[in-house]
Amino acid sequence: MPLEQPVMIITGASRGIGAACARLAARRGYAVCINYREREAPAQAVADAIRADGGTAMVVQADVADDAQVIALFARVQQEWGRLDGLINNAGVLERQMRVEDMDAARVNRILATNVTGPLVCAREAIRLMAPRHGGQGGVIVNVSSAAARLGSAGEYVDYAASKGALDTFTIGLSREVAADQIRVNAVRPGFIYTEMHALGGEPGRVDRLKDSIPLQRGGTPEEVAGAVMWFFSDEAGYTTGSFIEVSGGR
Repeated sequence: MPLEQPVMIITGASRGIGAACARLAARRGYAVCINYREREAPAQAVADAIRADGGTAMVVQADVADDAQVIALFARVQQEWGRLDGLINNAGVLERQMRVEDMDAARVNRILATNVTGPLVCAREAIRLMAPRHGGQGGVIVNVSSAAARLGSAGEYVDYAASKGALDTFTIGLSREVAADQIRVNAVRPGFIYTEMHALGGEPGRVDRLKDSIPLQRGGTPEEVAGAVMWFFSDEAGYTTGSFIEVSGGR
């Protein structure tokens, strides 16, 4: 029998924004599937914390850049919980800070595979479970984009920024495509947020270096991003699709 409570899948939820979304979604009554690619222990820790608070969680490994693994992820949720009501496309990667003239195609393709192809195929599988014409009850998809889609990340991550620009376009197009299926699609654009992702780019202290350029004069927290993401799942957002929330401190 399907769960009575709503079910959500969050990709890349072992840390940072994804983990914050998982904790908040569970507090708001969702059974949460915590997806991770490599970091099993932190993902299990997020699930354990949710269960300790009386929530429902499972942990599933899958690389969203791999079509077969995405299919298996969604099949696992359907098999165990029997429904899907929400998807947060949060998984994303960047590589070391670099100018475009020094990038090779392999680097760019790695970025696009996770940041563009991944959300698209995850959304595909979600639609197949959510759409009433497939036996679903509608649902909500939220894409975690970036202020970089607007700002370009010159001299640092133009490839990452371009991938998030593609994600924004995907958000608009998909929202119009599936609106009649009772599926709403929106996105959140975080700015400089204190997460481990900056270390992957080679500068763990990047937020502190740039915080004076932010109108609010500080970096943001994963919990502040999660609050914006989860608004799209609220009843108050019932007439909102194809829209964006900036969580960038005014930048």
